[in-house]
Amino acid sequence: MSRAATMRFWLLPLLIAVPATAAQAIDLPTRKPGLWELKMQRPGSAGEDIAMQHCTDETTDKKMTSAVQPMATESCSKQDIQKTATGYVNDTVCNIAGMTTKSHAEITGDFNSAYSVKITSQNENPLPGVPKSANMTLDAKWLGPCKDGQKPGDIVMPGGIKMNVTDIDKLKALMPKK
Repeated sequence: MSRAATMRFWLLPLLIAVPATAAQAIDLPTRKPGLWELKMQRPGSAGEDIAMQHCTDETTDKKMTSAVQPMATESCSKQDIQKTATGYVNDTVCNIAGMTTKSHAEITGDFNSAYSVKITSQNENPLPGVPKSANMTLDAKWLGPCKDGQKPGDIVMPGGIKMNVTDIDKLKALMPKK
């Protein structure tokens, strides 16, 4: 799978599963301001794990959620988040580029020092290079203040690719095309 296809595969469930909560009565807490390390793993997959760093603050977290929400609302027929004893559970059904994805995400942690998102998804009519089912884990750890020269929203991905997540048009460009 190409690097662009790999990035789309990683971003698709995360854009669907986590930010889609903005329209719900239950909102996820905002993360502690500063630099977060995000490690995404697909257990049992031959693909590579991805680690990135994200500089954020409360305004950016809220802006990111509200910017992605219209895309999730348009693409998802189900967005259900519930508070649990250990965190949150989010179930979604979304259709992007003709592929229907049913996802279940379990979110745990304190959003101040670390949190984890475990996602299981089933894809109907998967796009080329996208498996029929997938498991993914996002482990996030707070590293401290953002680095010199970083501003909230800056994210550094593998290969030194740097973008600011508040620029939603760049994120949309990584999504699968019809």
